[in-house]
Amino acid sequence: MAIRRRRKPRGYRKSMEPEHKINDKIEALKVRVVGENIEGGGVYSRAAALDMAQNQGLDLVLISPKADPPVCKIIDYKKFLYEQKKKQKEIKSKAQKVVIKDMRFGPNTSEHDFNFKLKHIESFLNDGCKVKAYVFFRGRTIMFKDKGQLLLLKLAQAVEEIGVVEQMPKMEGRRMIMFIAPKKKK
Repeated sequence: MAIRRRRKPRGYRKSMEPEHKINDKIEALKVRVVGENIEGGGVYSRAAALDMAQNQGLDLVLISPKADPPVCKIIDYKKFLYEQKKKQKEIKSKAQKVVIKDMRFGPNTSEHDFNFKLKHIESFLNDGCKVKAYVFFRGRTIMFKDKGQLLLLKLAQAVEEIGVVEQMPKMEGRRMIMFIAPKKKK
């Protein structure tokens, strides 16, 4: 009875090649060496640079392969990768996610409905979200574009204390759209 081997799905194998060329993987004959214990960044042969790195118990890492001669740095490669990942994570955590909330009006929105929606928009802006306010024109109501524009301008005036109009009312198909962003807090 023949034993069948399971095949791994395509694309399963992860590339094991490091991001940077290190130590013996460097192909250049002459390299510029930089590092903490190196003075002035001199040009050395690859063998001499590798000896310098091994004497310090560190790795020779190719940093800038397109330079003439290529630039190598003497560092602890694992520590270097760890610090790079840490920096990437820090940058990612500091990036702000922009949340956009929609608020829909009709061209004949009553005063009570307007005030009700205004309270929601104010709470969105206080939470730091952007607001996309739009007037949707249905059927024959498209004739009342000026009413829709007045409604959005009235909204902009009502939230000018806490929000900034990023885009003035503009028609896009059957919608008149306006974007409002929260004011920066000092």
